[in-house]
Amino acid sequence: MNMIVEDYQRLSDITGKMREAAAAGEWDELIALERRCSKQVAELKPRDGVPADEASRLQKVALIKKMLADDKAIREKTVTWMHQLEKIMQSARSEQRLQQAYR
Repeated sequence: MNMIVEDYQRLSDITGKMREAAAAGEWDELIALERRCSKQVAELKPRDGVPADEASRLQKVALIKKMLADDKAIREKTVTWMHQLEKIMQSARSEQRLQQAYR
């Protein structure tokens, strides 16, 4: 397998695990995996390029599409979670205001 494709496969494996962590609500694991992903991207950038053969190019494209799908799923899950957290915080602030008003 082409070295660049191997790099993208490792990155794809990480984003897949990130997607699973987000789906399970394992936020600490998601953060740890995001750090690994960032490190992998930083290592990949200097040696990234277009694979020489067509099969490797197609494989790289497929991995990129998979990673984009993982990213979309992760964002959808985290945005939903953030909205839920925002509602909880607003409710808590409203309760505090009520308690202060009636003391």
